[in-house]
Amino acid sequence: MKKMKEVPVRDRPREKIASKGASFLSDNELIEAIIGKGTRNKDVREISKEIVKLLKHPSNDLLYDDIQEIDGIGPTKASQIIACLELGRRFFKPAGTSIKVTSPEEVLPLVAFLKEKRQEYFICLTLNGAGEILNNRIITVGLLNHSLVHPREVFADAITDRAASIICVHNHPSGSLDPSPQDNAITTQLKEAGLLLGIQLIDHIIVTKNGHISMRERGLL
Repeated sequence: MKKMKEVPVRDRPREKIASKGASFLSDNELIEAIIGKGTRNKDVREISKEIVKLLKHPSNDLLYDDIQEIDGIGPTKASQIIACLELGRRFFKPAGTSIKVTSPEEVLPLVAFLKEKRQEYFICLTLNGAGEILNNRIITVGLLNHSLVHPREVFADAITDRAASIICVHNHPSGSLDPSPQDNAITTQLKEAGLLLGIQLIDHIIVTKNGHISMRERGLL
């Protein structure tokens, strides 16, 4: 394999993007364009070949640490590749493959079943950095109190999902939309735990048959 410096300038990846467009590049060339150069002991073309092989592995969920295991890839190049993959996933994925929420009203259809429940359900929605729903889980069923809703139960799944943030929802079978002292205490606990873990509690929503409230919109979060 030729080293990059042996490739004619017009045939190098970044020059080809400028003259022909990115669609004309091979997978290897696209990676070469992203990372730019290799190391003293390893040419960029060799490194790119290993990265593409990793990307094409059918069972591989590519992570930052996986890329850094490749000789010649440090934190900067690993970050560049992961960032490019994430941008591509966000902007060029098929429509309708994910749900993005930006308001409490957009959360309600995902937890509509809560309105009819006679027991209190505590739900946690995990979100990625783009605000898209990763998972929607029931954490507890029954009386809402400190012993049943603990930060470790809420954030265990969020950590597994590698979530950037969470939204919590629970119902009041009584029909009251007023947050109880327990609601306020749990919200405070989750907010503080999230700050420590780097997983933001975006909102805590209370749902009844007749409506809902957002604790963030009420200034309680």
